[in-house]
Amino acid sequence: MNAAADILEGVDNAALDDLVHGRHGDPFSILGLHRGTDGRYRIRIFLPGALRVDIVERNSAIPIASAELVHPAGLFGVSLAEARPYSLRIEWPNAIQLTDDPYSFEPLLGDLDLHLISEGTHYDLTKALGANPLTVNDVEGVRFAVWAPNAKRVSLVGDFNAWDGRRHPMRLRSQAGVWEIFVPHLTVGERYKFEILDRLGNLLPQKADPVARSAEPAPSTASVVASSRPFPWSDAHWMNERAGQARSETAMSIYEVHVGSWLRDMEEAGRSLDWIELAQRLVPYVRDMGFTHIELLPIMEHPFGGSWGYQPLGMFAPTGRYGTPEDFSYFVDRCHGEGVGVILDWVPAHFPTDIWGLARFDGTALYEHEDPREGFHRDWNTLIYNLGRNEVRGFLIASALEWLERFHIDGLRVDAVASMLYRDYSRPEGEWIPNRYGGRENLEAIEFFKHLNSIVHDRHPGAVMIAEESTAFPNVTTRPEEGGLGFDMKWNMGWMHDTLHYISSDPVYRKYDHGSMTFGMVYAYSERFILPFSHDEVVHGKGALIAKMPGDSWQKMANLRALYGFMWGHPGKKLLFMGCEIGQVAEWNHDRSVEWNSLDQKEHSGLQRFVRDLNRVYRHFPCLQHGDTEADGFEWAVVDDAEQSIIAMLRFDAAHRSVMLVVSNFTPVLRNDYRIGVPVGGLWRQILNSDGEVYGGSGFENRDCMSDNVPMHGRDQSLRLNLPPLSTLMFVREHQNGET
Repeated sequence: MNAAADILEGVDNAALDDLVHGRHGDPFSILGLHRGTDGRYRIRIFLPGALRVDIVERNSAIPIASAELVHPAGLFGVSLAEARPYSLRIEWPNAIQLTDDPYSFEPLLGDLDLHLISEGTHYDLTKALGANPLTVNDVEGVRFAVWAPNAKRVSLVGDFNAWDGRRHPMRLRSQAGVWEIFVPHLTVGERYKFEILDRLGNLLPQKADPVARSAEPAPSTASVVASSRPFPWSDAHWMNERAGQARSETAMSIYEVHVGSWLRDMEEAGRSLDWIELAQRLVPYVRDMGFTHIELLPIMEHPFGGSWGYQPLGMFAPTGRYGTPEDFSYFVDRCHGEGVGVILDWVPAHFPTDIWGLARFDGTALYEHEDPREGFHRDWNTLIYNLGRNEVRGFLIASALEWLERFHIDGLRVDAVASMLYRDYSRPEGEWIPNRYGGRENLEAIEFFKHLNSIVHDRHPGAVMIAEESTAFPNVTTRPEEGGLGFDMKWNMGWMHDTLHYISSDPVYRKYDHGSMTFGMVYAYSERFILPFSHDEVVHGKGALIAKMPGDSWQKMANLRALYGFMWGHPGKKLLFMGCEIGQVAEWNHDRSVEWNSLDQKEHSGLQRFVRDLNRVYRHFPCLQHGDTEADGFEWAVVDDAEQSIIAMLRFDAAHRSVMLVVSNFTPVLRNDYRIGVPVGGLWRQILNSDGEVYGGSGFENRDCMSDNVPMHGRDQSLRLNLPPLSTLMFVREHQNGET
């Protein structure tokens, strides 16, 4: 028997041909160290392009044997009398490489990992799948693993192997459909993808890692090996305080931000700021403005910037556009250091069809539904996650937990919840599939949300889960054990639409739409609500908020101040999109910065100051917080004065020892001697007036007011007020010791 035949003992020609042409689905059965029937050991190494391969001792590099070239495609081998730890000395055309053989290592993923992946309950998924730097048998390297159960062969490709799919075919762990390989001596920062043959042997486009913990900045699409070293957090106090805090009982004022367009560096061709710069500029701004949280439009890796992040492909990694994952951690750490929470928009509803992403990942509809009536979203030309599949549910829940645990995120705002809850969402009759009971509800999505929110709240009691749910689906913010979806809060889209409809109309006609401003309290406590003026209201031809206001420029700004005053006085947490706090005139454009130069004008800087003071008042007075989610914290003072377009609200703290009166005059007419009944007599202090001169108003002031024994609105005491045009006023009455 010649040397080549000896080395290839037990390898038939068909298997050999598959191996050298990159078609073999079980490369570990041929490559690496194998004991022959004669008791000798064969080492086989496939290195296309190598000139010479020597087998050396692992720790000393002392030569053991020179490998024979047993196939011209680059298969080398040697026959040894005994097995021993070995390394490889490879001579390439332009370099000498000393490394270890990936096929000399045993399987690394444990049976429990594989079981949990299949069950959809591996909530630390990035520790099993993706790229994990490890030390195995004293050899440093990276273990790669990917779920692709229907693939014929999966290979790891990257700069380290010239993107040649023949070089690193992976081992299939068939019980879970997971492929893995340990590549010695790879380090953090390496670019990689997966090259997959489908079950018929067709070569698919190279795929980015679904569980990548880092990625190249767009438009590049490779995944990147991320560091496994923990970030040196300094926010222990924040995290401990958060865990014991009931968010519903505290102020929550959210500043919504698109990272790429909040502020651009015009000296560098309009470059977006990176995470370090944002920590230095955005975080102090939000703190000084008095917002409690920043909410970031999706920062998960996404291929198209014009999607604003709402078509993500990398659900476990921040986009590389603004820096590294460590840079993002630094940003979050600085937010917490300044007393600002961080909420991320998170998109489990759908994903884009880009060929290097999740779409038909292993040649089959793996993450999505096969039937387009379930799996294709017509509005967004995206694919819909198959929530009936264990592995897909586990993938998404693990993504949510990754942001909360690895990056210390304080909450997730779940996008497009309504599109997930209804099988007929945006679909005509006949183009959707009913559930097993014949109904339109998506039962798998309902169970997914219950499970997701239960897991999040069990592991992170202080984290907040927010639903963007635009219908009247019941019990969105009710606990799962009580039949609800388990979210903490929900965007109040109805309130937003009604309010903007009212405020956009000419004041002379507002009396006919008075109910639009009061209807929200009919259902205000059916859920725990956030009142949002979000990015969705200032794009796609809708114009900026200031542009929706009627009247001349002074009236537009007065209307907007009055609206914000009403919003901050109304029950519900608050959310405002960037630029709205300064009355940006232009519609938001993700390629341009907020119009910060408008602050040179008094009316814009005045509006900014008013929003800052609204946040200050909101955070200072518990009576503006308690009634956000508790019905005993709110009463109407004036609800039916449609003729004069006046609305007045009373807000109480939990003990009813502090009460605030919020009065809005939504006409450009001064209302003198307007009397409002109040529940407590005595001195009422004016604490905010949107018509204040410092805010750009006319400067008409009531100052403090003493109640009179004049019955009004069903109360024994009343205040006589002068209400400036297009204004919202706030008065507070705090009980003194001994008062009842």
